[in-house]
Amino acid sequence: MSMAMHMMWPRDKSSVEGARIDRESALRIWRFAAPYRSLVAGFLFTVILGSVLGLVPPLLFGRIIDQAIPNQDRRLLGIFAAAIVGASLLAGVVGLFERYWSSRIGEGVIYDLRVALFDHVQKLPLAFFTRTQTGALTNRLNNDVIGAQRALTATLGTVVSNVITLVTTLIAMFVLEWRLTLLALILTPFFVLPYRRIGQIQQSITRESMDLNAKMNTTMTERFNVSGALLVKLFGRGGDELELFASRASRVRDIGVRSAIFTRGFMTMLALLGSIGTALVYGLGGLFAIDGSFSVGELAAMGLLVGRIYMPLTGLTNARIDVLTALVSFDRVFEVLDAPSPLVDAPDAVTVANPEGRIEFVDVSFRYPRSDEMIVPGLETPTSTESEVGQAPVLRDLSFTIEPGQLVAIVGPSGAGKTTITSLVPRLYDVTEGSVRFDGRDVRELTQESLRAAIGVVVQDPHLFHESIGDNLRYAKPDATAAELIKASKAAQIHDLIDGLPSGFDTVVGERGYRMSGGEKQRLSIARMLLKDPAVVILDEATSHLDSENEALVQDALAEALAGRTAVVIAHRLSTITQADQILVVEEGRLVEHGTHHELLTAGGLYADLYHLLVRGEPVG
Repeated sequence: MSMAMHMMWPRDKSSVEGARIDRESALRIWRFAAPYRSLVAGFLFTVILGSVLGLVPPLLFGRIIDQAIPNQDRRLLGIFAAAIVGASLLAGVVGLFERYWSSRIGEGVIYDLRVALFDHVQKLPLAFFTRTQTGALTNRLNNDVIGAQRALTATLGTVVSNVITLVTTLIAMFVLEWRLTLLALILTPFFVLPYRRIGQIQQSITRESMDLNAKMNTTMTERFNVSGALLVKLFGRGGDELELFASRASRVRDIGVRSAIFTRGFMTMLALLGSIGTALVYGLGGLFAIDGSFSVGELAAMGLLVGRIYMPLTGLTNARIDVLTALVSFDRVFEVLDAPSPLVDAPDAVTVANPEGRIEFVDVSFRYPRSDEMIVPGLETPTSTESEVGQAPVLRDLSFTIEPGQLVAIVGPSGAGKTTITSLVPRLYDVTEGSVRFDGRDVRELTQESLRAAIGVVVQDPHLFHESIGDNLRYAKPDATAAELIKASKAAQIHDLIDGLPSGFDTVVGERGYRMSGGEKQRLSIARMLLKDPAVVILDEATSHLDSENEALVQDALAEALAGRTAVVIAHRLSTITQADQILVVEEGRLVEHGTHHELLTAGGLYADLYHLLVRGEPVG
């Protein structure tokens, strides 16, 4: 690694304050790199061989001066010259192998880390995502993974290369002339001390530049998505946003100029000190040569070798900070990999083979995890309010049974726990107490994949990926045929719209399906659910914000979707509630009433009050 690259590397001493290279972390990293151990060995071998080959030209150049030229030995001159060329060519070939192995290791580690992180994050409970900054999480999957790669390749290779180069060069110099070697070493503090000070300044510059770049990236991420862009336009704040972004970008520009000046100034100082060191070696060595105790060829070789010790010494000055800074990235990656994932399949979990759709809640109590239970350092900062809310039970001693094929409506005031109930069925969370049973088995005894395959969910604001309509539908069934897509879209009352589009099922829906209306997205999500063909359907206020025309179409689609299936519905609409086989009335996390519409209306309790509010057109939750 060149000195310029060293100056660009953010040696942030403060970021590794108190850090140490402990044996446990080193072993874990080495285990993670297990598939690449043979490549690491080859990589280190090429680094060592390249350092040794670098000694050949200066030593042979001295032989040319001392032996070939004075003796006018053209044959020996040709041999030495050919050997120098051969050593240089071989060093080039070794360098190619070094780069090949380095890239294989680095890119392989990046691949493994990213796949492991992606897989682990996908398995984390929903509470993790509700408290995690998406940008910070994706940063872990990108920048920190690359930093971890550097820990294995760039930093490791640089340290090993510098050590080998320094040791082999000093040995060769001591063999040639120990006094000149000591003179060269006496000059090393003049290289190291200024470098440490300028390195600290460069750290500060780099840290500020990274912070500003992160803020610019956050601004672009938030302002350039559909919702952010719409908000900026509606409030007419485009000029203000440009001014804010430009101020940060100008600061990054100024920092870049300042960094370039510091780097160039330091390189100039190094070159000057190197020239002084070489001049002193030539001066004292020249006196030795005049006295006859040192040959001219040895002097020339020493002059070439002395330049090989200053760069490695300077590079090794902050070797510990280099290594720790790189390993911090590994620690940050491991923090995510070590994030608790309580929602795991039991070792003896069974598969839901032929789901019937029977759901039982048995004495269920539930509280959402506290922020400090799901925290990953750097991804979110819990507040006392969040922790207090997390400790409060959302559901208390809830028991009911839904038979296969029943349509059950859940009603209650806002915040009563209706959505939480539907989240426990597909095991998005685990109950705190009691059990949720599916077809007679506790959901914790079933594999999550098969349980969720048996359950279809349609929410109020369905998510569509920035892909084609067909791709979004096939998310439920990747091998779905064109005929199946048409059948599902017809059943969901959306086929006429799709058929009328120029690109049909190949039409891209835009980010979050923004090119589609609310009713169209609802019907697409219903079509997607129909392709899944689940035994249980959960509707979480799927029609609450639709106009009457769209609601009629969605209701027709839902009638098709619910036929022959167990249905759990959170709804504001009277039609859904009154037609339910069973209505569960929830208040403050407790089941306060249950029965049919007529039974509950006659009872004159909370349901009757809520129903009368609905009749007057006032939403209740």
